[in-house]
Amino acid sequence: MPKIQSFSAPWLQEPNPGHKLFEQSEENSRLPASIAFSRNASQGPKRTIAQRGNEVFVARGREIRWGDIAYLKDAWEAHQSRTGAASHLNGDSSDSSFEVYDEETSRLPQGPGYRIIKTPVASEIRQLVISPNKDQLAVLTSHTVHVCMLPDTSHLTSGETAPFKPKFWTLGPTTHVTSKSAVVSALWHPLGVNGSCLVTVTEDAVVREWELSTIDRWSFDTPTLEVDLKRLADGTSVDQDFGASTSTNKAFSPDDFDMKVASACFASRNSNGWAPMTLWVAMAEGDVYALCPLLPRRWSPPPTLIPSLSVSVAQKIETLESDPEATREEKLLAKQQLEWMADLDNQEPKLLDGPYGEVTEVYSRPSRPGSIPRLQGPFELAVAPKDEQDDEVELKDIFVIGAKRNTAELMMGEDFELYADDDDKDSLSMSVICLLSTSGQVKICLDIDGVEAQWLPPRNASTRGFPDHDIPSLLVFHTFDTLKPAEITPDSWPVFSEDVTTRYAFYVTHAAGITYVSLAPWVSLLESELQSDSEAGVDFRFDLMVKGQRAEVDRIYTPQHAQNVLAAATAFKSSDLGHFVLSATHNDPVIIFFDTPESELMSDRQETPVPTEHGDTPEPLTVWEPRPLFHPSEVLSRPSTLPPWVDALRTSRKRPLMQQEVRLSVATLEIFTEGHRLVSSEVFELNNAVAELFRKCEALTYELKEQITKVYEVNQRIETISGEGESRSTKEQNISEEMLVRNRIDVMKVRQENLARRVDNLRKRLGQVSTRELSDKEKAWAEEVRTLASSILGDEEEEDTTTASISTAGQSLKRFEEVQTLRDALFEQAQQLQSTDSVDGTSSQMPVMKIPSEIRKQKVVQVMSLLDRETALVEAVKSRLEKLSID
Repeated sequence: MPKIQSFSAPWLQEPNPGHKLFEQSEENSRLPASIAFSRNASQGPKRTIAQRGNEVFVARGREIRWGDIAYLKDAWEAHQSRTGAASHLNGDSSDSSFEVYDEETSRLPQGPGYRIIKTPVASEIRQLVISPNKDQLAVLTSHTVHVCMLPDTSHLTSGETAPFKPKFWTLGPTTHVTSKSAVVSALWHPLGVNGSCLVTVTEDAVVREWELSTIDRWSFDTPTLEVDLKRLADGTSVDQDFGASTSTNKAFSPDDFDMKVASACFASRNSNGWAPMTLWVAMAEGDVYALCPLLPRRWSPPPTLIPSLSVSVAQKIETLESDPEATREEKLLAKQQLEWMADLDNQEPKLLDGPYGEVTEVYSRPSRPGSIPRLQGPFELAVAPKDEQDDEVELKDIFVIGAKRNTAELMMGEDFELYADDDDKDSLSMSVICLLSTSGQVKICLDIDGVEAQWLPPRNASTRGFPDHDIPSLLVFHTFDTLKPAEITPDSWPVFSEDVTTRYAFYVTHAAGITYVSLAPWVSLLESELQSDSEAGVDFRFDLMVKGQRAEVDRIYTPQHAQNVLAAATAFKSSDLGHFVLSATHNDPVIIFFDTPESELMSDRQETPVPTEHGDTPEPLTVWEPRPLFHPSEVLSRPSTLPPWVDALRTSRKRPLMQQEVRLSVATLEIFTEGHRLVSSEVFELNNAVAELFRKCEALTYELKEQITKVYEVNQRIETISGEGESRSTKEQNISEEMLVRNRIDVMKVRQENLARRVDNLRKRLGQVSTRELSDKEKAWAEEVRTLASSILGDEEEEDTTTASISTAGQSLKRFEEVQTLRDALFEQAQQLQSTDSVDGTSSQMPVMKIPSEIRKQKVVQVMSLLDRETALVEAVKSRLEKLSID
């Protein structure tokens, strides 16, 4: 699956002119959303978008919006650049993308790039089908078909803004009308001359071919071929009349239910063999039929089609002639095919100029064995899984991928090789039929036997009875669901849409979203096994393939509002716009851009890619996750229906009640009931819209945080790789580092204080509880303390101590003895003075030694310092002893 790049295109959003392509029609804008949804969902498939290059045609109500997306994008970019330059010159730095887009000032000199096409239809347009040559457009309502001659692109840039009225033709003015069966499919025949043959299939199983000519208006009135499949299923001879009945009185028939057509499909023009001329028809009840060969009266085959058919018919006849067990039916079928090829070989093709300067060979439809082929089917779905909802589920669409062209077998023995398309390289040699049901279930079926041309027996052989033929079958290779059980609605109509990159990929559009399906994982493996000559282990390899390799199924879009009906997805791919898928709700576009490899864009622009060191083109770094664009509900901008209702009451027969006081009456009750119904419906829708908007706003904050985080991570990675992070100023780095260090120091200080507090608590508890023996170091320290204590306290017992302890204790003893001597001397002097005073008994002054006060003060200071030193020493010894006791 290609990677999704974006879900938005600014040039297609409001208020830009590109949004007018998808605006709701005026008649639907007046209806409530629930009524508009129910009207759109129950009237068949919705294919309201068609493309022609970069141009898009969008059906809205009864009109068609026509625009050039590339031109609108260029106009929007030019407007943004002019607005940005003007705001820069005016000094306004605000974002100019939020300014209102003025159509008059932003329009380019050539024109607005979009027009409105007026149509003659009387009801809502349901399908738009563009012709292979992109010059005609089939416009389908539920019962009518109109053909529009598409105008030239120059009308978009001519400067005119009035609605455009191209040439329209009504197809089958008496055939496709509202009083008859609805039209379910309109297909441009892949083998029509210059893409001018239109095939219509109605709900009552009638197939009509219209070979259109713009110079012959009668070609739009009467079909050149008309086949009633219900008659053809019961036919016995090729000469019978199988046209549709013109009677309006219809009796009951079981075929009205069993053969109610849901959809029809052709394979592509470049398919192999009988595939381009085979019409596959899917019935609503689940049956599948094939009509081959279904050709217009004048048809133009591709260059390899007729040679490949000639080779296959010749090989079949040669095989049947050498096979003794060949049945009568097989021989008659081979004879009819040979007769058909002989009629074709005897023709001299006419040469016509094609649309692009090419020469086209035109053949006439062979008249033998007959112009109407035999109806093949209903096909039996072999190995089909048992579905519990088989009785309730109906088929809604069919998609056919034709077999690849076998150019190697065709050019065997030739001197040159035929050019093969890229799609044929990894393609299957058998057709793939995809069936889609109401429940979103997709069945991938393989046409193993291959559908070939078949006709009913001629009239002269019908009396003998045509042999019973085997029931054809399709092999169900894979079955998967695209919808959850809660998303299934009985009135939904899912549809297929082809992809532009490969024919083995398609999209499934339903009310619950758009699903991408790719069959590429197993197509190439299956084809290699089919072309392999080795039969050893084939069953084992096929079993592994069936169990392991499956289709790639991914939901790429889910709508915000459950009531929105999505138009069938249309794939675009161009060098100007890239690869994207376009769909639409009833009021807004839905666009999904895919990541296109740069090599493909370069090849589209015919430029040489610039290789890197490893030889590959560099890919941009994606740092965001694309999300679907949010559109607020149109209920918030839709005008209320209450004022018109009040105005209508004032002009109705209940007008007197509007001018009187409120009285209890039946008329008053009717007015209040009707008003309550209108107000309640609008209030309910407003509540839902506001609640959804509130939920989206809440989710937006979380999404914004995620985006900011991712952008910051990517920025850090870029700065680390490029080295720009080191170019910051040294001051900023120092400040940041200093702050980090300070914060770390503060944290460590707090931790240290907590740890110290815990250690103190533990030490106190251990001191009270611990009774363990002292270690050697503790014993040595205790001995040293005792020695010191004995020295200080005068204990003369001699004990063995270490040399260091003795020296320390001796120094302390000397200092302590000096202090004691000084103290004793002072005491003796004081006692002598006291004794002298007591002996004399007189109050006369005794001669006193005259000692200066400075000397006395110095002596006192000396004594106090010695006492402080001794006290500090004792405290240090005590604290050390306590620490050792703890250890």
